[in-house]
Amino acid sequence: MSDIWGYQPTTGYTAGASLTGYKVEATDGSIGKVDKHSDEVGASYLVVDTGVWIFGKHVLLPAGTVSRIDDADEKIYVERTKAEIKDAPEFDKDKHLGDAGYHEQVGIYYGRQHRA
Repeated sequence: MSDIWGYQPTTGYTAGASLTGYKVEATDGSIGKVDKHSDEVGASYLVVDTGVWIFGKHVLLPAGTVSRIDDADEKIYVERTKAEIKDAPEFDKDKHLGDAGYHEQVGIYYGRQHRA
C-alpha cells in the first residue's frame, strides 16, 4: 500500500515545492488549506486545516489521494469526497506526526475508500 503515500506522476507535484497555504478541493467542494506537508519518499502527506468545516480539525491526507496540483491558483485537488475525509481517523499533530501505526491506519482507511 506504499503507493498511497507517494505523489502520482500526473499530479504536477515538484519535489521540494512548498504547498503550505494551498486550498484543498475534495471531489464535492473545498475542505480547507494545507497547514503542513511532507514529500518524504514513501511517506508523503498533507496536513489540512479544515477551518470551521469540521470544527477546526486537522486531517492527514496521504499524497496518493492527490489528483492534481494547480500552482497558478494554489489549489490541490484530491480524489476523495468531503464525507470520506471527515470520517477518516482523527489527526492530532502533537501525537500522530511520525507515528507509524497511525500512518498505517490512515493508509488502510484511504486505500479501502479508493477501492470502494
